[in-house]
Amino acid sequence: MTQLPTEFAPNLVTYACIKSEGCVRTLPSQLGDFQATWPSSIRGFLPLRIFLLFLVLIVEILAAAAFVLGAETPTTLAVPRNAAPGVAYVGSAPCAGCHASLYERYRKTGMGQSMSLASDAAQLSRLPTPVTIFQQNIKRHFTILRQGSDLYQSQYELDGNGKEIFHNTHKLEYVIGSGSNGQSYVVRRAESLFQAPLSYYSRPAKWDLSPGFELQDAAFNRPIQAGCVACHSGRANTIRDRLAVYGEPAFHELAIGCENCHGPGQLHITERSKGMPVSKRGDSSIVNPSRLPPWLANNICMNCHQTGDTRVLQPGKDYLDFRPGTSLNNTVGIFRVPYRREFPPDEDLLEHYSSMVLSRCYQQSQGRLSCLSCHNPHTEPSVQEAPAYYRGKCLGCHTDKSCSLPLAQRRQQRPADDCASCHLPKRNLRTIAHSALTNHRILARPGELLPETAFQEPAALAGVIHVNAVVGQGKEPIPLLTQLQVYGELLPNRPGYQDSYLAVLDQLSKSQPEHPLVLSALARKAKLEGTPEGTALAIRYLSKAVELGSTSVVDYQDLSGLLGLAQESDQAIQVLKKGIEIAPFNGFFHKALALQYIGQKDYAKALETMKQHLALFPEDSFMRDLIQQAGRAKSD
Repeated sequence: MTQLPTEFAPNLVTYACIKSEGCVRTLPSQLGDFQATWPSSIRGFLPLRIFLLFLVLIVEILAAAAFVLGAETPTTLAVPRNAAPGVAYVGSAPCAGCHASLYERYRKTGMGQSMSLASDAAQLSRLPTPVTIFQQNIKRHFTILRQGSDLYQSQYELDGNGKEIFHNTHKLEYVIGSGSNGQSYVVRRAESLFQAPLSYYSRPAKWDLSPGFELQDAAFNRPIQAGCVACHSGRANTIRDRLAVYGEPAFHELAIGCENCHGPGQLHITERSKGMPVSKRGDSSIVNPSRLPPWLANNICMNCHQTGDTRVLQPGKDYLDFRPGTSLNNTVGIFRVPYRREFPPDEDLLEHYSSMVLSRCYQQSQGRLSCLSCHNPHTEPSVQEAPAYYRGKCLGCHTDKSCSLPLAQRRQQRPADDCASCHLPKRNLRTIAHSALTNHRILARPGELLPETAFQEPAALAGVIHVNAVVGQGKEPIPLLTQLQVYGELLPNRPGYQDSYLAVLDQLSKSQPEHPLVLSALARKAKLEGTPEGTALAIRYLSKAVELGSTSVVDYQDLSGLLGLAQESDQAIQVLKKGIEIAPFNGFFHKALALQYIGQKDYAKALETMKQHLALFPEDSFMRDLIQQAGRAKSD
């Protein structure tokens, strides 16, 4: 057999060096062009059979590159049919019937273990109990203990003599988190779910206060909101437009499952079980993210791995409305403040996409690099396997010679020859103790500055970047209701957005004057006037919002407060009672109701209401002292 010249191998693909930062493989655009890249000693030398074999090889290389870079291929599908409204979710278990091996591998990943029952044997076996923690700044003790297969958390306080002032205990129902960084716990109070004050952190292998609890005593009252649990669970049974209220069961599927990325499975299962024919372009009865355009596949990941400065539900939408294979922006818009050179972004918590698109790798790929280029959601390499696994992903586009660090020096590192440790370092999180996440901006070298494009992004709104704008649609219109919420959420920490907020509100006051969100905003604007006329106008706006069915806790809080100021105590009491109905575990309403009764000198009802409050919130020292004062006054 004829021996090929040694210079042939390097010319299977040509290399384009990018500013001496290493070479990225680029594939010839046409097979005819490919032969022109061969050395002259080969052209006209190869037999036809060998030439055809190499043509086959090139086709395979092109296909592999398309997969690695997430490029669209001729088999890219239109919007998958299961993304249509009405196609039902069935859970992950039916998928295991045909995809058993894939299913079992996935269940071992972090996403496949994102949530579980607190009583699960695997959870209980690795948790140290009992444990007691004392929080000095609030003078509270926290304990966790196990009784049989159940876990409980308690909070209590002791006086100077060691006598117990209060003791509040709740059974832990659910665990949130796979344990990569840690796990938080959920308690159920009637129809509502709340985060427990203690979490377990994996790196130090210890219990400590849950994120944010070190700043304030939230006790067992921090609500598990729909926007959070939609990403930490497979499919939550949240009640629409109600804060932390859940149906029975609270979760249709606990851990993140197949349908979170592939969409509802009813159509797919029905058609495959009937043996219905599949199009040559692929099976459109289920979402296959690898067949989607890269930006649309990224949208699936962005749903849970990208926050920006604010995430706003589009008008009439709920977090559970998002379906893989459709634009995420149809359901929720993600927005952020423009980057500034003097304060470059330095946050890794759920900023994966924004970081990735600032990478030179992403920009040189012209948008073809996607989350799937490096991540296989069905398989998660172990800590020992990860360096080689991700190095293999890097070598899908780069070569061994791309790295300027000598091979001998790379092999001396621990782990050896690990691309990610230099180019995708993990960093400690500022907002969550004992935790670290990978920074997804792929650095050519440590300390690399942001590209100029980071500071030149066009603003979708005045002074706001639309992170998940639909690709290829230019400057798409953003609903006024969405704009109002964006500016409203940014305004408390950035007063410079006030003019934009008021301008949008003025438009909405004419176009949608009876929308509860608009009425709430108009009420707050009127309230800020600080005049009797402004107060009266604010009451009218909020009364109309409540009449139209607002379930916003803030609306009921603001309306009851304004009615109290206007000496309309009877109306304030009715609003507070309604507030208790929609949010029975909100600490404001019972307390405010008791104060209204005191103002009416109805001390019996006031005392009864205070006791109801303290039964729900035993940690409330203010209410406890008030009850004791009332008791002493009664005895006197």
